[in-house]
Amino acid sequence: MHYKVVVFGVKDTSENIVSFIQESICPVDLVITISPEVTKKNQVSGYKGLSVLKEKYGIPVHEADSYFLTDEKTQKFLDENEFDIGISMGWQRLIPASVLEQFKYGIYGFHGNSGYLPFGRGRSPLNWSIILGDTRFNLNLFKYDEKADSPNVFATEMFSITLHDDIRTAQYKNMICSKNLIRKLLTAYKQGNITIKTDSKDFDSWYEKRTAADGKIDFHKRTREIYNLIRGVAAPFPGAFAYIGEEKITVWEAHPFDEMIDFSEYMPGQVVDIFDGKLVVRTVDGSLLIDRYECASKIRILDILE
Repeated sequence: MHYKVVVFGVKDTSENIVSFIQESICPVDLVITISPEVTKKNQVSGYKGLSVLKEKYGIPVHEADSYFLTDEKTQKFLDENEFDIGISMGWQRLIPASVLEQFKYGIYGFHGNSGYLPFGRGRSPLNWSIILGDTRFNLNLFKYDEKADSPNVFATEMFSITLHDDIRTAQYKNMICSKNLIRKLLTAYKQGNITIKTDSKDFDSWYEKRTAADGKIDFHKRTREIYNLIRGVAAPFPGAFAYIGEEKITVWEAHPFDEMIDFSEYMPGQVVDIFDGKLVVRTVDGSLLIDRYECASKIRILDILE
């Protein structure tokens, strides 16, 4: 079987991209994803099974038994078929050289940061950009090789990260730019004219892997740093959190509240007041209003988040 346009993905964003290509550009001939069992061994924030695409569009869906595509079933499938071009969306693992070599025009994916590749390689770049307080994101559509996030850039688009964005709204902007870049790539593919730029003037730097434990709020940090963490790990990621005694509180939405009111009689992390179920919490340099949270126990004024 000859599959021309193939999408690799494991998330709701992957489904969105497949729908976009299918409805706006050209047929998607194949989707490669992972079976639900694989998620038990791999943390996949925002995972969504993509078998629905077969029902919706009639697109064949191959469910790999390994996130690294090394399982026997997948290797056999790749060896027995032919492939033109691959697009990766929401696939958070390296694709091995043995798979890359099967695609005549290569496999392309996305990576971004506030600068230009190879600056900002590594894991969770959009989360990190928000957490670090970056105000722009430079999204690259690049051709995969066996290394992570190599500067084999086909095209780039840039968008702003505002103080009002959390990770989900930043994902919306990321998706809009991704669609623009995919349209350019598939147009170049149809014309047989895909050009890659490899002459980057920038230097290597890396974002480290993030886990759910990295969402722990440190009330020794300034308000802006706490706010950036909360919005950087909001849903569909595991969320920021703290403890009141042994009880966990997961903070989904918050924003800086006031930096002038004198809260010096309270400790950083202490609940100063509660309005409409929202928590006013003292910080080192002001206060934070926690708008939406989850906690198994009732939170009271003077409780301390730590």
